[in-house]
Amino acid sequence: MSITDTMSWNPEALDEVLSNDEGRPVLFTNARILTMDPLIGTMTGADLLFVGSLVVGVGPAIVTAAGDDNAIVVDCTGLTIAPAVVDAVALAGGRGHRSEYVATLTPGNTTDFLVVPDELATDVPSAVATLVNRPEQVHALVAAGRPVLWAGTEVRAGTDVPGRAAAPEAGIPAAADLTGSPRVGVWIDKNDFLHQELTADGRYDETRGGRRHAYQGRYWIDGDRIDYLDDLGFWAYGEFQGDELHHAGYVMKLG
Repeated sequence: MSITDTMSWNPEALDEVLSNDEGRPVLFTNARILTMDPLIGTMTGADLLFVGSLVVGVGPAIVTAAGDDNAIVVDCTGLTIAPAVVDAVALAGGRGHRSEYVATLTPGNTTDFLVVPDELATDVPSAVATLVNRPEQVHALVAAGRPVLWAGTEVRAGTDVPGRAAAPEAGIPAAADLTGSPRVGVWIDKNDFLHQELTADGRYDETRGGRRHAYQGRYWIDGDRIDYLDDLGFWAYGEFQGDELHHAGYVMKLG
């Protein structure tokens, strides 16, 4: 995509995002994503999924569920997504643990990001420099899930955002033995569409609309937070709230 094509970029998607008062997921797809997360790193041909002000998934192949979730899809071919808020201490190597990082595009964090042409975003500093020095080349600046700039033009001012969820420390942990855990079992959403089975060996298996094994992978529970690493390669997260499991816009209870 030429950097001169900014002004004609995805006007229909902007209209959908701005009129999204129903909590529909939004998916920026087929991008190079500089997550700044020391565990997830940089991905190419990847997707960024968010609901409201929170990132709920990042990585390849999330677009396969866009139809299931009635997601608003924004094509980002030839573009790079980077955090809009730069953690300068992290860039300088000054963070000791992943849980100390802020402003990363990690599931559970706030949806603050930039979309710029690949050639203007060799790294996070150059992406941010594009916003400062060449804002007309910024395809999107999103704050707390709402567009601030789109196709180089100001859309609206940003809004206040909730505090960021804590992330686990760096490194993929070994699967815990969850035998006897009250959170092991089959979680079912209120519409009986999503069935998510959590097994005691740290694996999950999703059935969507009767389609078995739609997503499978590993999970870890830390307090009331659950992190997912799908076998397809993307990360997602959820949160236990009382007897409910909230995940990617779904609210589930044990069946």
